[in-house]
Amino acid sequence: MPDELYFLCILHNIGATSPDRSLTLEEISRWSVLEPEKARSNIQKLISTNYVEVDFSSGVERYHVTADGIRKVLSMYS
Repeated sequence: MPDELYFLCILHNIGATSPDRSLTLEEISRWSVLEPEKARSNIQKLISTNYVEVDFSSGVERYHVTADGIRKVLSMYS
């Protein structure tokens, strides 16, 4: 499984699945136990595939899994 898909599963499992549950890069790094640069690289790949979306509320970048990302994760479990 590619790193970014494994990372997508982590985001899904920690609950970053909607704009109101979105997390900052620092929070994601802490939860996933990844260096911020590695987390950012995975996030950028997932944004390009429409599996993750950026939310700019309160002037802070926060990230969450999109509906397409949730479908991708669930399809991997079935």
